[in-house]
Amino acid sequence: MNGVVTGSDLSAHEKKILFWASFLSLAAAGFGFAFRVAMQGTYGAELDLTQQQVGQIFGAALWPIALTMIGFSLVVDRTGYKAPMIGAFLLQGLAGVGTFFADSYGTLYAFALCAGLGHGIVEAVINPVCAAVYPKEKTKWLTILHAAWPAGLVGGTLIIIGSDALVEGGLSWNFHALWVILPVIAYGFMYLPCKFPVDERVQAGVSYMEMLRQVGFLGAALASVLVIYEVGNQYYTLSGKILPEDWFKTSVMAGLAVGAVYGVMVRGLGKPLFFLMCLLMIPVATAELGTDGFIKELMTPVLENDWNINPAFALVFSAAIMLILRVYAGSVLKFFSPPGLLCLSGVFSAIGLYWLSSAAGTAIFIAFVLYALGQTYYWPCVLGFVSERYPKGGALTLNTVSAIGLLSAGIVGGPILGVAFDRSIHDNTVAEQPALAEEATAPGSLFWMEHEKIDPEKANAYFAALPAAEQGPAQEAYDTSKGSAGRDVLKYAVRFPLILLVVFGLIALYFRSKGGYKPVELTEEGGT
Repeated sequence: MNGVVTGSDLSAHEKKILFWASFLSLAAAGFGFAFRVAMQGTYGAELDLTQQQVGQIFGAALWPIALTMIGFSLVVDRTGYKAPMIGAFLLQGLAGVGTFFADSYGTLYAFALCAGLGHGIVEAVINPVCAAVYPKEKTKWLTILHAAWPAGLVGGTLIIIGSDALVEGGLSWNFHALWVILPVIAYGFMYLPCKFPVDERVQAGVSYMEMLRQVGFLGAALASVLVIYEVGNQYYTLSGKILPEDWFKTSVMAGLAVGAVYGVMVRGLGKPLFFLMCLLMIPVATAELGTDGFIKELMTPVLENDWNINPAFALVFSAAIMLILRVYAGSVLKFFSPPGLLCLSGVFSAIGLYWLSSAAGTAIFIAFVLYALGQTYYWPCVLGFVSERYPKGGALTLNTVSAIGLLSAGIVGGPILGVAFDRSIHDNTVAEQPALAEEATAPGSLFWMEHEKIDPEKANAYFAALPAAEQGPAQEAYDTSKGSAGRDVLKYAVRFPLILLVVFGLIALYFRSKGGYKPVELTEEGGT
């Protein structure tokens, strides 16, 4: 393989520069996310945007990630890693500078889309590069690499809060968009002299077709269902058209068809355990990402009222815990295999979520620490497991499992917790305000499931029709039921880490019965 650079060809210094440049590229994505969390209310109010438009701008920085991750995984071994990273550098830089000049919904959406596309390319490149550079310690270094995301959240949020404190009246939201340029420029200069190694699959001579077979019909069908559903959902939302009631069923049928064609072309069903890991990313994403909004609602009044602290520090607090624990992942992995650590994560996150559903005051922080301990290792350990057990899948298996997690967070995790929230509000209203429930109950649905919910517009009309003296108490009782529903959601969400605890526990026991968990290593001839 003359002229081809492998991980073993790089010096310790070259590996270090390449790793930390990759770290900063993911941290840049965290900076952008921190900006949108902190500033979306500000630019939404200044530009007279609706809440739906604000949400669409936020989503534009997220949903393209999975598409570019999978797409570039199919071509990155042929283009090399450096050219895509130049594209990511340009997209992330354009997102920051463009947002600085943005003055409308359309321009904000376009540059958020640039951020999402750039983030996806970053993930598609840095995950397989890290695995190629550290083939003997993939889970450890992938976990440290993904400490970059919380590092970006912490750094971006603290810079926004700190700069606002130093300038009377604070900086404009446009100026805060430029902070992302700092890590972007830094990793751009660091990457310039870097030599990028080929993926270990390429180094071992494993064919492109064999890589595709690792995913097979099962993985391709699942990914296709989620991609088709999300792309269609974005199309109908942005065009203003009404999403068909049977869109989920249509997406499933279309995804299965795509998966079947893929399976026939590569002549492979796919690896069953890899498919199981892809499925498990649905509860992982729900437990790790879907619950964040409800937990923030619990922590905000404690920070504001009890401790007089900016509620943005809730994000800093959670991200800092994740950052520290991921950086020291090597010490933890000396005692646990990836499946064992994933099982233990299920224990901590289940206990943390259940406690958060009833905790008050300072106890919320203690419960949150337990929850944060649990969620810290989910994502990177799944990536490490897939990379170590399916090296023949190269960039494709590694990035497909992560993309499925990202897609399922928005398609399954968030909506299913939203349904639990609506159901709880409805049940509380039926019990405590039956007249309101009778006037404002409306049908709801998610996928093939139906439920009853309280329609906000009908509820507002009901309150407006009440005598003036009764409006305040009725509204207050309804708001209290919504607060209670948020806690009910966290109790409902406990089932997801419990699922992970059981399934990862069984996987750990399976490997123990086989003599213990061992990474699969490729030989120069492509064998294992």
